Amino acid sequence: MEALTFYGMEDLRYEQKEKPELQKDDEVIIEVKYAGICGSDLSRYKKIGPLTPGNIFGHECSGVVKEMGSKVTNVRAGDRVAVCPQLTCGECEACKSGYFAACPNLLVIGAKQPGCFASYTKVPAENLLKLPDNITFEEAALIEPSSVVLHGLFQTQLQPGKTVAVFGCGTIGLLACQWAKLFGADRVIVIDIDADKLELAKELGADEVIKPDKNASTYSKLMQLTDDDGVDLAIEAAGSVQTSEEVFAAPKKGGEVLFLGIPYSDITLKRFYFERIVRQELTVRGSWNAVSAPFPGREFTTTLQFLKEGKLKIKPMISHYLPLKEGPDIFRKITGGKEKAMKVLFELEK
Repeated sequence: MEALTFYGMEDLRYEQKEKPELQKDDEVIIEVKYAGICGSDLSRYKKIGPLTPGNIFGHECSGVVKEMGSKVTNVRAGDRVAVCPQLTCGECEACKSGYFAACPNLLVIGAKQPGCFASYTKVPAENLLKLPDNITFEEAALIEPSSVVLHGLFQTQLQPGKTVAVFGCGTIGLLACQWAKLFGADRVIVIDIDADKLELAKELGADEVIKPDKNASTYSKLMQLTDDDGVDLAIEAAGSVQTSEEVFAAPKKGGEVLFLGIPYSDITLKRFYFERIVRQELTVRGSWNAVSAPFPGREFTTTLQFLKEGKLKIKPMISHYLPLKEGPDIFRKITGGKEKAMKVLFELEK
């Protein structure tokens, strides 16, 4: 089968690999239809390197059930499915209590076990969600990143009528913008340096957008838009050093900050931003991964419901449909700044 194999930083190869085989009675082999590049994939490719050199990369996907272990009862051959890529140990105290994000062995496929940038991938049966007929494979490939956003928002006090600021217009930021509106937010303000992404944010529900420039700070523009009050919830979805600092200036007194992005550099907080945490009495939350009890969690089932009802818009975020063999090239171009992309989907050849 065709596959993208990750050997080292900036060393991703298109290769032919052996098809996975069932080894446990609860496993399922999926014929992959679409697989998406996650922002974390780009960071690992460029800055961190693989957890297991030579492993098949990728964790966002959808496909069709091909083979099942003897104890699998929740799906059948031919079922259209979305894949929850998170793998938990199931044995630690965190897993036993249903707090899967705290599992010390929590991983996703594509890290230490073969991922989904391949013709076929293998996961436990409990990691699969059957798709309604009106949800496409393309949409289903983004159920996992949507669930990442929901995992964070479910921890906040976001309610109808609130005001939200989203820093960053990547896939996670655009999903956060949409979900904030679906939660009933009265106003969503989106901040990004890319004008095209801001236009897409407006298409997907943003009420106002801010493009930082040298003439006025993001903080001053936010205060102008909110009558010097600030927002109820500020979401960091860019994973940049700058926005990880600026996000603390956005909330009003008693407001919240939610971190969904991860900057891969040290952060130094200026006194102004640190004092905002204290003087505004902010609640600061980090959110990790996308799963909850009962596994894989309400994050996945809620996404599935809103996709089925046509309330969550996925396709406008997809900028590229590519064959898997173009994987090494698109990774080089995006991380090298030679090509702009929103969500890249690999369309698997059969």
